[in-house]
Amino acid sequence: MSQYWSAVVHGLTPYVPGEQPKLANLVKLNTNEHPYGPSPRAIDAIRAEASDALRLYPDPTAERLKNAIAVRHGITPRQVFVGNGSDEVLAHAFMALLKHDRPLRFPDISYSFYPVYCGLYGITFETVALDENLAIRPDDYLPNGDAAGGIIFPNPNAPTGRLLPLADIERIVAGNQQCVVVVDEAYVDFGGESAIALTARYPNLLVVQTFSKSRSLAGLRVGFAVGHPDLIEALDRVKDSFNSYPLDRLAIVGAVAAIEDEEYFERTCNAVIRTREQLIADLASLGFEVLPSAANFVFARHPARDAGELAAELRKQAIIVRHFRQPRIEQFLRITVGTDAQCGALIGALRKILG
Repeated sequence: MSQYWSAVVHGLTPYVPGEQPKLANLVKLNTNEHPYGPSPRAIDAIRAEASDALRLYPDPTAERLKNAIAVRHGITPRQVFVGNGSDEVLAHAFMALLKHDRPLRFPDISYSFYPVYCGLYGITFETVALDENLAIRPDDYLPNGDAAGGIIFPNPNAPTGRLLPLADIERIVAGNQQCVVVVDEAYVDFGGESAIALTARYPNLLVVQTFSKSRSLAGLRVGFAVGHPDLIEALDRVKDSFNSYPLDRLAIVGAVAAIEDEEYFERTCNAVIRTREQLIADLASLGFEVLPSAANFVFARHPARDAGELAAELRKQAIIVRHFRQPRIEQFLRITVGTDAQCGALIGALRKILG
């Protein structure tokens, strides 16, 4: 029945999310979910909100959540936008801030939703190649006679996990004041320094974060952006033309409780970081090349074994990791940092596979 599709739909190549298999006793290291559950305070807040009040619409502005985010980052609520996960926040940014006559620029190896948004919204784009070590080169994003219509990149980058220092981000933002620069910080809490502080000096910078990773709330779908109030107003105009009640009551109270529980947040993030460093060492001992990571995953390849075959062999042992069949990274595996026990099971399985 595709004759009823619009021309836009015919031309789309949708994003393919990580597999969510329904298998028992699975060691699931493919979708970068936090290995530890949400803050108990968040669970309690959600339980308390699950009442007769659900018959009422939520606050369309999610004011409580904006206030909590503002307090956490030392900004004002007018600088905060919230949405259903950072994917929706990014989608609105593409329409509101990145759709211009000049092309949008982003890395050739990066979050694969970016070209999908471009196709959906009719945005022309150019990819900028990572260097031979799969790192972003800041100089490649500075205008050289041909200014960009916008720039977006994750920091740390995904799926590589490599971190760009804050000074390099500032160089890119300061050198492109003719356009908006979006820094996608989904993984920044696992070892990076947020660029949110730079938004006070650069009205062209938008920083996007999520509660799905470091706050362990992937199932709740909460994301936010921080930037100059003029950028936030543009996002609000798109949101209010699309979905005026983006966050439900449970999401708002759960996210507020999660962001206020700083002790739990720091403790669980530090636990992931410790496990990541042990995982990197263990993979290296098996001969893997592992890229430097500031995320809750690692990107690794083995010089003597095909990545696709390794992923298939791991799957036989009920361990799943992410394998991207695309140029330049087809021999890498992206491995989520799980619990110590999960990572130990992975290393044990790889040791057997590699002999």
